[in-house]
Amino acid sequence: MKWLRLIRTFIVVSARQETAYPINFWISLLHALLNLGTGVIGLGVIFSQVDTLQGWAFADTLALMGVFLIVSALRGLFIGPGMETVAGLGQEVMTGAFDFVLLRPVHTQFLITFRTWRLFSLVDLTLGVGVLVWAMQGSQIEAAALLLFAVALLAAVLAVYAVLLAMTALTFWSPGLMLGWVFDAIFQLARYPVSIYPPWLRFLLTWCVPVGVMTTIPAQAITGENVLWPVMGALGAALALTVGASWLFSRGLRRYSSASS
Repeated sequence: MKWLRLIRTFIVVSARQETAYPINFWISLLHALLNLGTGVIGLGVIFSQVDTLQGWAFADTLALMGVFLIVSALRGLFIGPGMETVAGLGQEVMTGAFDFVLLRPVHTQFLITFRTWRLFSLVDLTLGVGVLVWAMQGSQIEAAALLLFAVALLAAVLAVYAVLLAMTALTFWSPGLMLGWVFDAIFQLARYPVSIYPPWLRFLLTWCVPVGVMTTIPAQAITGENVLWPVMGALGAALALTVGASWLFSRGLRRYSSASS
């Protein structure tokens, strides 16, 4: 309950900060609509030339885009903001402001994960859910498929969290690294099925940066494909990645030199 109360407090504080500038809502809405529009137009152009994309029909690929928007929104909602504060531009590790994070009587990893919420990302989340519903209209989705999708989505969020946490941890070894930007570029490849990429890139997107876990497998689950074992494997891999990233982060904390030392 203590952790839930802290998360609630973080959300309230973040909401007050964001609503102090109402123009940010309209900027976020415009950005979300442009992101959605360019994605849908891109798919429209592709499927005006072909009937399927490596076995993926238009509706299936649209569902994958909905998953991409949902995962992106959840990342922007609470995972990304805290990590960017530590390892982004003007990062706390480089300036020494991370001292004040360590002084707080809260578990450090928990604090950087949940202290900052970008609530305008709920706009992106709503649009993502809308795209997914649009893609699945007319399809009968069984309860088992919904459950499998929920598990796959959990694995996707855990995988994103683990990758970003590991990249944040590497900042303690080299404060100038901004690997979050690298991940941003790679994550854009998750808009499309992993199977469309050449073998070498497919290998990287499966075993190095698990883009397939983040969007392709959840999309396959919601569209009714039999992906029980891939989903279970994705969840296991995501949990292992999270444990490994947490270990790397704890090791990185030991390397941090206080700005006052």
